[in-house]
Amino acid sequence: MAGGHLGDLRVTSRISVPAGELEERFVRSPGPGGQNVNKVATAVQLRFDVAHSTVLDEAVRARVRHLAGRRLSAQGVLTIQAHRQRSLEQNRRDARERLAALIRRAAEPPRPRKPTRPSRAQRERRLETKHQRARTKRRRAPVGHGDE
Repeated sequence: MAGGHLGDLRVTSRISVPAGELEERFVRSPGPGGQNVNKVATAVQLRFDVAHSTVLDEAVRARVRHLAGRRLSAQGVLTIQAHRQRSLEQNRRDARERLAALIRRAAEPPRPRKPTRPSRAQRERRLETKHQRARTKRRRAPVGHGDE
C-alpha cells in the first residue's frame, strides 16, 4: 500500500472495505494550492480492486463496474482522483467518501420495472398519426400510380 495509514472503509452496516484492499497514491494537484501547488503532492489517487475484492458479492460488483465507467481499468481496478481541496487529509477524506458513496449506490438493488400498457387514448393517437402520415405519402405519389 503506497503512501499512508488507512483504516477500514465503512460503507454500509453490512459492507466494510478492509484497509488492505485500498491503495493510495499522492500526486501533485492540478487544483488550487497557492504557493505549494507545484511543490507538494496533495492530490490523492485512491485505488480499489473491484474484480478481486472479498467484500463485494457478484451483483454489487457488477453494479459498481457499471457505475464506475471510465474510472475502472481493464483489470477491474477503480481509481478515484481527489484534488478539490488544498490539504492532503481533506482530499483523502473526499476520495474515501466518494468511493463509499459509489459502493453504497451499487449495494442498493435496482427497482424492478413494472410493465405498463398504453392507454386507449394513446393507442388511438398513435394510429391516427400513422393514418395521417400514410395519407401524406399517398398524396405525394404520382397520379395513376398503382392502376397497372
